[in-house]
Amino acid sequence: MKIITTPTQPFSDQKPGTSGLRKKVKVFQQPHYLENFVQSIFDTLDISAGATLTVGGDGRFYNAQAIQTIIKMAAANGFARVIVGQGGILSTPAASHIIRKYQTFGGIILSASHNPAGPEEDFGIKYNSANGGPAPEKITEAIFAKSKTITQYKVADLPSININAIGETDLGGFTVQVINPVADYADLMAELFDFDAIRTLLKSGFRLMFDGMHAVTGPYAKEILMSRLGAPETSLMNCEVSETFGGGHPDPNLTYAHELVDILYGSDAPDFGAASDGDGDRNMILGNHFFVTPSDSLAIIAANARLIPAYRQGLAGVARSMPTSGAVDRVAKKLNIPCYETPTGWKFFGNLMDAGKVTLCGEESFGTGSNHVREKDGLWAVLCWLNIIAAKKQSVEAIVKAHWAEYGRNVYSRHDYEAIPSETASGVMQHLKGQFGTLPNQSFGKYTVKTCDDFSYTDPVDGSVSTGQGTRVLFACGSRIVFRLSGTGTEGATLRIYLEAFEPDVNNHHLDAQVALAEMIQIALEISELKQRTGREKPTVIT
Repeated sequence: MKIITTPTQPFSDQKPGTSGLRKKVKVFQQPHYLENFVQSIFDTLDISAGATLTVGGDGRFYNAQAIQTIIKMAAANGFARVIVGQGGILSTPAASHIIRKYQTFGGIILSASHNPAGPEEDFGIKYNSANGGPAPEKITEAIFAKSKTITQYKVADLPSININAIGETDLGGFTVQVINPVADYADLMAELFDFDAIRTLLKSGFRLMFDGMHAVTGPYAKEILMSRLGAPETSLMNCEVSETFGGGHPDPNLTYAHELVDILYGSDAPDFGAASDGDGDRNMILGNHFFVTPSDSLAIIAANARLIPAYRQGLAGVARSMPTSGAVDRVAKKLNIPCYETPTGWKFFGNLMDAGKVTLCGEESFGTGSNHVREKDGLWAVLCWLNIIAAKKQSVEAIVKAHWAEYGRNVYSRHDYEAIPSETASGVMQHLKGQFGTLPNQSFGKYTVKTCDDFSYTDPVDGSVSTGQGTRVLFACGSRIVFRLSGTGTEGATLRIYLEAFEPDVNNHHLDAQVALAEMIQIALEISELKQRTGREKPTVIT
């Protein structure tokens, strides 16, 4: 095998975030750009003899071309085998499962998650470790450091591989194995859930609608919901994978999944609706004319976990990201199990799961999961709900309202202001931090500020400390407002405002969260000076 070593110049803007490196497709198409980052990953790893690498992505534009490059670079850097999803397709949770099931060295996942796709849109790449989860910060920081000093990369002189055909290709001691991207994952779901009960539910006249958003979960939904559970073909929409995700924004929320929302709030609404995002790790749950917040979804799955075969013996513990509402905390208290509050980022949950401290975890950005993999998992969450509905024989709305009656309701909403100029968004955050000394004890109507801080976290497993994880304004009544800059976009910055108020009497509040939180929304705008500083009159997305 001939190995070609190519001189290169480092790029200064390659720093990966919590979700890997995300840039516009045209940036990745620059000479050496993708190769620089992949080589930086390989140079950071101690690749063992005979090691196998898992590779796959969400099928967005440039996915197939990037995989060919990665295969050739893996061969040149000492890997003996690469496992690829057929057509280059692997959802993020399925990739995590493949890494774990076949005990591969790790995996490279190609995705920009819920961001738009196409020649003018976004692309992304990240490395997952042998546990199936996103690489820890010590590895991502090492990759970043290497990318600033890299001077060459290595590529094997190999022919392009037909990744559309299942089978193995032996290239003189280096093997490329193309696998069915759906089968292993579908088999795992059949082990976790009561498929017989869900089949019975679907035969009873219960109607569902799943929206694949033209993204990676389409093939998985067809195999699981249709072929294995018997849902009619009319129950699935937008389930053909498109390089451009159908020209849409594959983010499963009330704004971008409006086609599904219109159906569930229409005159002939089905009983249940769900959507998943670009790479399959996020989910949205809807009932007939009813939306389930991700925070409530996590709490309800935890409260009813014993109805699901995989969790019949109970939960070791639960975890949530800091911006996620405290609804699951009260469930954990009643179950007498630990509840951990972590920064946003699935790697923090991975540490807790690897240590056996938690079974379920979730974050408010439509991500929920368990220790079956080390990523959040959209279809898993959908199956959780179908299993719970089948067992309780109640509607989505009835299940949620019964939960509120037992535990109280965390009235919750998130307002996203997308593509704000980075300096402007940072200015808003600096303004908030400048008020830490003056906001405490101030009253805004019925809300009195108790304290303000920046959230920090000490990992109970490895002792690492993460700071600057979000600015919190905590009120004496237990309500709170959280401000956080998100790194998931490729243009400007996304400023997220999280609003939460606990209501113990569920008969004493407005069902519409925006109405119930109207006063807190105004407080958030006042103390942040967001309108004045950004010129934005309203959020891009409200969930």
